Amino acid sequence: MDRRLFLAGAATLVCAPVTLRAQPAAPTLLDAARALARRPYVALDATLPPPFAGLSYDAYRGIRPLPGRGSLLPLGDAFAVDLLPPGLFFPHPVAVELPEGGGFAPVPFAPDLFDFDPRYFGAIPDTAPGAGFSGLRLRHPLNDPDSLDEVLVVQGASYFRAIGQAMVYGLSARAVALGTGSPAPEEFPRFTRVRLHPPAGGTVRLEAVIDSPSLAGHLDMVLRPGADTEMELAVTILPRREIADIGIAPLTSMFFKGEMHAAVADDFRPRVHDSDLLLIENGAGERLWRPLANPALTQTSAFVDDGPVRFGLWQTPRRFAEFEDSEARYQDRPSAQVEPQGDWGRGAVVLVEIPTGDEFMDNIVAFWRPEAALEAGSEHRFAYRLIWTRAEPATAAALPIRQSLSGREHDGRRRRYVIDFDGLAEGLEPDLSASDGADLTGLSRFALPEGQGTRVTFLLDPGAGDAVDLRLVLRRPDGAPASPVWIARWSRARDGGV
Repeated sequence: MDRRLFLAGAATLVCAPVTLRAQPAAPTLLDAARALARRPYVALDATLPPPFAGLSYDAYRGIRPLPGRGSLLPLGDAFAVDLLPPGLFFPHPVAVELPEGGGFAPVPFAPDLFDFDPRYFGAIPDTAPGAGFSGLRLRHPLNDPDSLDEVLVVQGASYFRAIGQAMVYGLSARAVALGTGSPAPEEFPRFTRVRLHPPAGGTVRLEAVIDSPSLAGHLDMVLRPGADTEMELAVTILPRREIADIGIAPLTSMFFKGEMHAAVADDFRPRVHDSDLLLIENGAGERLWRPLANPALTQTSAFVDDGPVRFGLWQTPRRFAEFEDSEARYQDRPSAQVEPQGDWGRGAVVLVEIPTGDEFMDNIVAFWRPEAALEAGSEHRFAYRLIWTRAEPATAAALPIRQSLSGREHDGRRRRYVIDFDGLAEGLEPDLSASDGADLTGLSRFALPEGQGTRVTFLLDPGAGDAVDLRLVLRRPDGAPASPVWIARWSRARDGGV
């Protein structure tokens, strides 16, 4: 799945509007998912017919939905829908249902809903048997009352991504993840049906049916675009087999290089990432601050919890000078925060970091994994809020963390870590620990010049270990935490000697 795949804007040609075929009242999509779960999984042929078969990246970008037929289909007074073509990474059909006559009707698929760039396509056939839409794009006057901006894209497996005001697309979310970070190949449940409801009160409701060999499921989303775009989500999981490696509310992002490990590439940009931080507020009241990494080997971290309050992947730098990339606009990419609704019980927030040699692969995944496996034939509902935002991470701490730095010490044997906090730390003491076998020295705390905050620094000698987990928090005299809990993992595979 290429996270950079992005369709060009719709052509300006005005065509006759697409006609929906009204259908009798259908069961709810949750009922459809339950019925699907009771049947064996049926794999679909991923072979596409012309003109959608065998496309290059540029050729796929050369297919554009036509206004009035495949794009800018009105949905109430303040929203519009674009239908996305199949091809390249998206061979499987998704049935798209829109409001019609008090009910819902599927939009018939046909090649004539799209414009095809003549540089890549010749004569276009009238039909494409077996092909269907790959997803949809939702538009809304997000930044300008006279412009229908993109606000949501649903395309590929069970992926979706959204933006708020003054943002560009970055990280993605999924309805569900299966086997992420495990030695076995990952399974990608996919949307088979997507239904949009009539807008109400500035919100849109979207439903989707999910299917895969291991499960069926249902996504229910209420989207409210704005300065922050907010979603109320409920995902119902219906396992066909026992599932122990489920990922609930998964977020997927990219981290190539940053201030903790900038020397991974000969690149003029100081940072290249969609997200640089995993932030967790756990059921024990701790706020965990975990900088992301581009490791040499895939690594998985599990933060055990009981009743998580929130977790998310954050893009903390917000100035152009921190990225120096005028095209990618990394400083304008959203953070995403998951807020569970109700008690999710015992489990863990899991972080998977995958090595990447460039910025074109999503290599960061964070999700919730319940402690108990989901049994075959059972039904599980997970409700949560998902907020897409440019805001600074809320830590509710006296001294939030501003940045983390790391580099090899001159002796070639130790590594220096630097953590900067906003504000002065008078009377606060750093509480630092590491996993067994590591030697920590040189711990110091001091005020930065020009009132720029407080710096804590220390040296790590990992000894013979291949990985070291580090933990730091500033504490008040009574032992109460006065900062988030900073967590990092050193890896010999990534850093060599140190």
